[in-house]
Amino acid sequence: MKPEIKEKIRKNLPKMLSFFFFFGVITILPLMTIILPKKEFSEIENRVLSKAPEFSFSSVLDRSFMKNSESYFADHFVGRTDWIKAKTQMELLSGKREINGVYVSGDRMVEKLDSPDYNVISKSISAINNFSETTGLETYVMIVPTSAEFYSSSNPNVNQKEEIDKIYFELSGENVITLDAYTVLNSNKEDYIYYRTDHHWTTLGAYYVYSTTVYDMGITPVSWNNYNIEHASSDFKGTLYSKTLYDGIKSDMIDIYYPTSGVDIVSVDIHTGKGTDTYESYYFRDFLETKDKYSVFGGQNQPVVNIKTDSYNENKLLVIKDSYANAYIPFLCQHYSEITMLDMRYIDVPYDEVINTDDYNQVLFLYNYSTFAQDKNIRKLDF
Repeated sequence: MKPEIKEKIRKNLPKMLSFFFFFGVITILPLMTIILPKKEFSEIENRVLSKAPEFSFSSVLDRSFMKNSESYFADHFVGRTDWIKAKTQMELLSGKREINGVYVSGDRMVEKLDSPDYNVISKSISAINNFSETTGLETYVMIVPTSAEFYSSSNPNVNQKEEIDKIYFELSGENVITLDAYTVLNSNKEDYIYYRTDHHWTTLGAYYVYSTTVYDMGITPVSWNNYNIEHASSDFKGTLYSKTLYDGIKSDMIDIYYPTSGVDIVSVDIHTGKGTDTYESYYFRDFLETKDKYSVFGGQNQPVVNIKTDSYNENKLLVIKDSYANAYIPFLCQHYSEITMLDMRYIDVPYDEVINTDDYNQVLFLYNYSTFAQDKNIRKLDF
C-alpha cells in the first residue's frame, strides 16, 4: 500500500470508527432490541416495564400508539441499564444533583418532595377525625418525617416539621392523640436511622420512635438490651437507587430485631383480596435474596394483614398505614394479642366490609409525611 494512502487512512481513522460506532448504535442496537426476548419486570428498577402497544387506527389518530411505542422501545432497549448509569454519571459530573426526583447528597440519596397538596391533606384530616368520632376508638396519629427533613439542607424541600405541626393542629377529634416522631429522629440524625438508598427509615429509626412514643399509648417499651439484632443483609439498594442506578453510594444494611423474651407471633394472615395466606413469621426472608429486600418486613404491601400473638392481654390494635409501618409493627407486637393492618391504597370497599372496629381497643394511623401529603386513599374511610 502506498504511503500516501496509509497516511490518509490514519488521518481518517477516527472519523471511520465514529461512523461505524454510530451506525451500530442506530441500526444494530435497535435491531437487537426488537429481536431479543423481553422482560415484563425490571428488578433493578423495581417496576413493571411497558408492554408492546396494540395497533389500531384510533390509537394512531390520537397518537397513543406512537407514545406507547416510544415507552416500550425505551424500556426494552439493549443495554438500557448501562445507558442509564452512564447518563447519571455524566449529569453528576456536570454539577447536577437532582436525578429523576432524587438528590445525591453527600453519602446518601434523598427523595425530592412535591409541594403539599392541601386539598388532599384536608380530606385526610377530615376522614381521620370522622373515623375517630364514628368508631369511638382511642385514635393515635403518627406522621414520620422522611430523610429529606434532616439531610437536604441545601435542597429546596418542604419544611416537614412545620407541615406536620399544621396537620396535628387540625386533628381535633376528641379521641385523637398525635405522636411526635420528629424530636427523637432529629436528636439522633447522626445515627443510621434512614437508609442511604431507600426512602424508608431503618429498623433503628423505627425503634427510636417506638421507644419514645408508645408511652402516649399507655405502653412501656421493651428495652434496647432485650433485643438481639441480626444484620440480615448488607447489600440492600432501595427505591432511590432504582430511580438513579447510581453506584456511588454505599449499599444499605437490613437489620431484624428479635426480643430475647416476651411475646411471640403465632400467626400472620395476609388477605390479598383473592384469598388468605397464613404464615408463622412476620419476616419473609426470601425477599433478602431479591432487589425488594425491605419486603422482609411483612411481605409486599397487601390490603389487610392480621397478626396474632401469644400475649395474655386482650388488647387489639388496628393500624391504618403506609409501608413505613412495616418495620415498626414488630415492636408493637410485644404489647398486643392482635394487630390488624389496613393499607387503604389496596382497599376499594367500605372499611366496615373488611374489619369490625368493635374488635379493637385502639387505632394507629402511621404514615410518612411524603405519602400523607399526597395520598388520596385515606379519604376512603369516609365512604
